[in-house]
Amino acid sequence: MGSERVEMRKRQMQVHQEAAASVLQARHRMGNTPTNASNACCFCWCCCCSCSCLTVRSEDETIQRSTLEPRTDGTTSCEESPKPTLEDARSWTVSFERVMKSAAGRGCFRRFLRTEFSEENMMFWMACEELKKETNKTVVEEKVRQIYEDFISILSPKEVSLDSRVREVINRNMLEPTSHTFEDAQQQIYTLMQRDSYPRFINSSAYTELMEGLEEPPP
Repeated sequence: MGSERVEMRKRQMQVHQEAAASVLQARHRMGNTPTNASNACCFCWCCCCSCSCLTVRSEDETIQRSTLEPRTDGTTSCEESPKPTLEDARSWTVSFERVMKSAAGRGCFRRFLRTEFSEENMMFWMACEELKKETNKTVVEEKVRQIYEDFISILSPKEVSLDSRVREVINRNMLEPTSHTFEDAQQQIYTLMQRDSYPRFINSSAYTELMEGLEEPPP
């Protein structure tokens, strides 16, 4: 399994580098290539490496990182999220959409994902939801950069699993970042959680115990 993961990483790196190179060429054709592009080891917007370009910030940048973090709204765990009602918890078996529309559902599902070491999927989805609410162009651009560093970069420990097509779309979108830059990626991760993790969550001991705790004691 270790060798297969290494090979997968190598393939992802190759695809990523090719996509980044095509973006650089596009910027060059549009006359937007940075003056130091010939010496850069990567496409700066992509933040795919730990070169000095990652430390460059405009002098007038005043956005604090705290404003870039997605609001958790109590979704870190079941205990910290709003307690679901019995009716709410029962509705989660109807569809994955019911889980994701419920603050308590998202919290409990995120806690379950943590036990499967895939919590980053929910974190990425939530970050994208917060991004779509933002209207300030400067904040949008900074949030896009931060989301890329946290969840898209192949060097991030929280990298989500995306196919090469979606990664290419992201790299094109990074030319002109908007609140919908990661829309395709968010949908792919949503589908992944729906098909892969959601059925196991509904059949898990965690969900069974939650329901038992919400059931009214017998008279």
